[in-house]
Amino acid sequence: MGIPKPTTNNQQPTTPGSKRILVTGGAGFIGSHLCDKLITEGHEVLCLDNFYTGRRANILHLLDNPSFELIRHDVIESLRLEVDEIYNLACPASPVHYQHNPVATTKTSIVGALNMLGLAKRLKIKILQASTSEVYGDPAVHPQPETYWGNVNPIGPRSCYDEGKRCAETLFFDYHRQHKLKIKVARIFNTYGPRMSSNDGRVVSNFIVQSLCGEDITVYGDGSQTRSFCYVDDTVKGLISLMNSQDDFTGPVNIGNPDEFTVLQLAQKVIELTGSKSHIIHKPLPQDDPRQRKPVIDLAKEQLEWQPTIPLAEGLKKTVEYFSRQFAVDR
Repeated sequence: MGIPKPTTNNQQPTTPGSKRILVTGGAGFIGSHLCDKLITEGHEVLCLDNFYTGRRANILHLLDNPSFELIRHDVIESLRLEVDEIYNLACPASPVHYQHNPVATTKTSIVGALNMLGLAKRLKIKILQASTSEVYGDPAVHPQPETYWGNVNPIGPRSCYDEGKRCAETLFFDYHRQHKLKIKVARIFNTYGPRMSSNDGRVVSNFIVQSLCGEDITVYGDGSQTRSFCYVDDTVKGLISLMNSQDDFTGPVNIGNPDEFTVLQLAQKVIELTGSKSHIIHKPLPQDDPRQRKPVIDLAKEQLEWQPTIPLAEGLKKTVEYFSRQFAVDR
């Protein structure tokens, strides 16, 4: 894919205090919400996406906004832009998508990080890496603090994502040490909310879609494995708080909700919210699927003055309403 034409790339924001911000993966689930929030705060946003998993529908409402610019481009390819900050969110984030083309997933994490780090180095600007709780693998330490190095299978079916993100973190910190680059690294835990894809294979969207369609809800294993679910608005606020934190604070920092639920509890909550007559069925647990996941967020509280505020029941209600509207439109 070629380098996009420099339509407004040399223009600078005119609103006092506003920045020109690049969001890679900006048409994705979290990325599109981040674009919304940054524009609301008065910034200009360049949304870069190759639409492998990102969707035009997620940013359709922004296309006529003069503070928004869409660039169709793959972070694996080099790019020259003039911006003030970079949020690097580009990478498929659900097992269904990142395992579909694992080599491309690894390249996106590593080559994409190198390209964005090179751009930030040239421009002498801050760059934030959207890392993941998957760097902890199937953790032997619970809950997971940032000091835990993880328990990751380097050759399994999930490794393209887990190890790709781990290597990206390495690159970020090596650029910081070697080139004095201003970096921020966020380890994002399970995030859910409107604009999730209905076919991404994530547990929240799976359960909601199956419930609304009256299908059996698929629980892998006995359902005792735990997850901590953070509503997307809280996650976005955490990312922005991290970007705006003191330059000497690099992270990594956990961005997630420490409230822990079993997968079976989540299924039961979704059935209750949707009023579905779906039954819960069990299938074998996928290889390397984490048995437990819960962030320690003391560092985020201390350094960012951030913690999630939206409880699971409230967030699930909003997410169910979103999918209900989507299905109504589709029909």
